[in-house]
Amino acid sequence: MEKGSGRGRRQFLKMAVLSAGGALCAAAPARAQAAGEVLQVWSCGGLAEAMLPANADFEAASGAKVVYTGAFAAALGKSLLGSATTDVFAGRVLDLARKLRAEGKMIWFKPLCFTQYVVVTPKGNPAGIATIADLARPGVKVVLAPEASPPGGAAALKILEKAGILDAAKKNAVVMGSCVQRTMDDIVSGRGDAAIVELRLTRLPAFAGRMDVVAIDQGLFPPPPMTFTVGVMTSARNRPLAESYAAHLLSPAGQSQFERMGFVPALSDKGRQLVEHYGVKDV
Repeated sequence: MEKGSGRGRRQFLKMAVLSAGGALCAAAPARAQAAGEVLQVWSCGGLAEAMLPANADFEAASGAKVVYTGAFAAALGKSLLGSATTDVFAGRVLDLARKLRAEGKMIWFKPLCFTQYVVVTPKGNPAGIATIADLARPGVKVVLAPEASPPGGAAALKILEKAGILDAAKKNAVVMGSCVQRTMDDIVSGRGDAAIVELRLTRLPAFAGRMDVVAIDQGLFPPPPMTFTVGVMTSARNRPLAESYAAHLLSPAGQSQFERMGFVPALSDKGRQLVEHYGVKDV
């Protein structure tokens, strides 16, 4: 698409909405005058590394400016349930999206992506961790963070409990910390042999390529929050533009950014299964 082409930008907005399908098609964003428009987007901080390149792609194609804020989902949600406003919100807690809808703060929401959990080990996997059961093996140095902000520490403990090895893994713990990113540091440095974290953390620039990853059976995953949604807010100043932006995140190009950062895209076959499993429906 030729840079600066108003026709090209309008076509992008139209195609973005059509690619997302469903109710978005009715917004007719091809009429939006995107060049020079400002779109305010909020999301929980865990999505930031995927949102930033997705935002840049949207800016380049639409001519609009995305003003992005990534922060703790509970804090953003509390603000939005009060007097704060934004155009688009992508949050982690499904119940929050439902509450925003129920209170008339959000026009609609759709599933965006899902988190997933893995076992991480130092590069080369010196302790030979093959499955989560190995965290109970005598001599394995386990790193836990029970005091970490939710869902980090509690999620790992729940996974260990569902695997039937919580007590044994606790006995093997060499760290009982309060921060999941410090957990990653302990693994990279070799202080610990294994920890349970969200896959997204292994894709952060500080840790990418510096550890090995062992899959965990999805049946052991903790209860929600596992779901990320994106929704257009009632306060959106330019609804067609907000609709087009959300459609971009839900398009193959937008979804690829979330997959790259360790999430399960809602658009994927696995994502569609998870939509049904967790009941991610705007009703």
